Amino acid sequence: MSNLSIRRRILGVDFGRARIGIAVSDELGLLAHPVKTIPASRDAAKQIAEIAREKNVERVVIGLPRHMNGSVGEAAGEVLAFAEKLRKLLACEILTWDERLTTIAATRALRDGGRTARDSRNVVDQVAAQMILQGYLDGIQGAEQSGREVPPGN
Repeated sequence: MSNLSIRRRILGVDFGRARIGIAVSDELGLLAHPVKTIPASRDAAKQIAEIAREKNVERVVIGLPRHMNGSVGEAAGEVLAFAEKLRKLLACEILTWDERLTTIAATRALRDGGRTARDSRNVVDQVAAQMILQGYLDGIQGAEQSGREVPPGN
């Protein structure tokens, strides 16, 4: 018998100025799956809130862009402002997670899978969201397995 328990899902978000990638965890909290890409429009937070309700999520994890030295810049401020918009629309926990190099890694993974840059444009943000969320899920699993405190986000 496994000690895995069913949980509510976690939504991953890769926020960008043009497009926003969305991913969701499975009910065991082990795997992240790409969902969709939405335009970064005025009603993007409302769209994400609706997806969160449809997917019955308990938490939203938004990628926080950091410089390689760990500091945050202007883009991080935009993400934090977007997180505040979501907090006003959702009752679930909203947190940020380090997203350094996820878009680059997503682009590389898609290219390695045979997609061209043009073919990847509509899915690269979903894959980046998937990578952000998977990093968070792996952090939770590692903490639970070692008896450490679950990472609160960053």
